[in-house]
Amino acid sequence: MDEGPLWWPVRRLLAAYRDGSLSPVEVADLAQARIAETNPILHAFIRPTPALARRQAEAAETAYRSGSPGPLAGVPVSIKDAFHIKGHVTTLGSLAHVNDVAGHDSGAVRRLRRAGAVIVGKTNLPEFCQSATTDNLLGPPTANPFNPDLTAGGSSGGAAASVASGACTLALGSDGGGSIRIPASFCGLVGLKPTHGAIDDAQGFRAFSPFVSVGPLARCVDDARYLFRALSAGGDVTAGTPAGKGPRRVAWCPSPEGRPVDSGVARAAMAAVDKLAACGHHIRPVDLDLEGWEDIFGPIVLAEEGERRGRLLDGPHRLTTYQERSLRAAGRLSQKTIAKAFSDLAEFRGRVDGHFRDYDVIITPATATTAFELGCRPTTISGRGVGWLWGAFPFTAPFNVSGHPAVVLPVGFPDGLPAAIQLVGRRGDDRDLLSLAGQLEAELDIRPFTRLSPRVLAP
Repeated sequence: MDEGPLWWPVRRLLAAYRDGSLSPVEVADLAQARIAETNPILHAFIRPTPALARRQAEAAETAYRSGSPGPLAGVPVSIKDAFHIKGHVTTLGSLAHVNDVAGHDSGAVRRLRRAGAVIVGKTNLPEFCQSATTDNLLGPPTANPFNPDLTAGGSSGGAAASVASGACTLALGSDGGGSIRIPASFCGLVGLKPTHGAIDDAQGFRAFSPFVSVGPLARCVDDARYLFRALSAGGDVTAGTPAGKGPRRVAWCPSPEGRPVDSGVARAAMAAVDKLAACGHHIRPVDLDLEGWEDIFGPIVLAEEGERRGRLLDGPHRLTTYQERSLRAAGRLSQKTIAKAFSDLAEFRGRVDGHFRDYDVIITPATATTAFELGCRPTTISGRGVGWLWGAFPFTAPFNVSGHPAVVLPVGFPDGLPAAIQLVGRRGDDRDLLSLAGQLEAELDIRPFTRLSPRVLAP
């Protein structure tokens, strides 16, 4: 693979900008060229933003000359099209919003502007973020850079594909049920769902409100840390144990709730856990008590969808099948069911908090499978039948319900495709979680992006 600046880690990119050996404008132009090459194959971007990127790159170049660059000055970043950029359309993946120009930046975008990031485009997503694969009625589904016949996951699938294909360095995503971590797992990336409530996206799109977090997708832990810091500026993310402490007590749950896991994914995850044990961390296999999360998550998410977007059922625009089903299901929900879900939420969160009395970190596989064929969710895993909705990715949403931070890290390549594990920490322990993920990343020394499809490497 050509190791050009779009593949460099943030730290190296910033150093080159500071010493004048590389121009932010040059990199912004490279990003637009890479988007033009890969988007006909991957459909990662709904809209590139070349004029905005050029203005921001020129401003970053000026800031370096004057000695006042922001922490992400000149770094190319893609923005999931669930975030508002003033003066640009926010489609939310829906025909109902294809002409809606945002009158303001959402909170996360404002922080990235202040940090000096260069916004290269708006990335693809399922309609209103309501699917774990990235397909909508606006165009073709987002494909996986490792094999464009496969899904990139969702709902931040375009964000993941944009980074994994080398079209940008970092991506801004959101995670209401695994929407950062699932595509990170499928595309060989690091994906962080911060502690719920730690990062404010003021005046942003609202869905999955009790569960969603804004966070980064990146090619390495250090890059994810850069974007996390920029997003959390001013936020309360300093609580918890400081990074760099001694051996952690790790609860290793290879198949939460007894759900099946693909044998190749299971082996890669186990090998990574063995690496942590070799580093001196204390590993204990456990069966996590996560029962009941679906009965909390489903009614609360559907109730909000019905309240915010139920009117679209009678509107002039076609809806995706999954969104229409969600809105009709919302209309059938009883107030008793919704009230019980909210009542059970506090108990569930307390129950998951209880695991952290005995352990510092929980580890699970990130997903139950590697990426699968576009439009073909698996119905069996390891010889056992699984449901269409959660079968391939049942391990992320419980920690949206609980509100704990979780990071996904690539750990191997069964059948040539990325597999990943999920590390979950105490509330507010986001930085320590990234520290542990960084240690494991260094031990594994995995280089996923040498395995991209030839169609993506050389369109």
